[in-house]
Amino acid sequence: MSQYLVVHPTHPQPRLVTRAAEIVENGGVIVYPTDSTYALGCRLGDKEAADRIRALRQLPKDHYLTLVCRDLSELASYARVDNTSYRIVKRHLPGPMTFVLGATREVPRRLVHRQRRTIGLRVPDNVIAQAILTALGEPIMSTTALLPGDSLPLTDMELERERLEHAVDIIVDGGIGGVRPTTVVDLTSGGAEVVREGVGTLDI
Repeated sequence: MSQYLVVHPTHPQPRLVTRAAEIVENGGVIVYPTDSTYALGCRLGDKEAADRIRALRQLPKDHYLTLVCRDLSELASYARVDNTSYRIVKRHLPGPMTFVLGATREVPRRLVHRQRRTIGLRVPDNVIAQAILTALGEPIMSTTALLPGDSLPLTDMELERERLEHAVDIIVDGGIGGVRPTTVVDLTSGGAEVVREGVGTLDI
């Protein structure tokens, strides 16, 4: 049975945020709000938890999870960012954008695209997500909370609680979530290529 926490969307209760971070740190799978949709997440490098997320979403083993970071300095620890890429990233983050960049050695090998050595990273503009990331002190591996058979991501955690309570370890209810995922932009080829249109707008 998962824990269910109702967290204030603009003034997250520190006790609840700390509890959510503790569960992730101890290997738990979390459902939490972002600035695009609700997300499924787990601790960086936790293979067992990541495999549970892939199984819940029925994703193939080679599906790459996104690294959700607190800020640009943390992002730079896991991605190779040149001056041009940094200007683009800085203009759009925090925000509902995912950027594909070259991965550094800090990224667990199983998260890196085998052929291209890339990783998708984002910095959400969401108070609850930021509070959990800060309390955890490291990125969260994440993917959109879109379950098999559904056409849209989960939006109302109160309604979805029964569906999720035996599949995840903690549900963080921060209000009604969005239904459009992030815009994904590939910055690895010298330019900025939009590979998925989402809620964010690329402005270069």
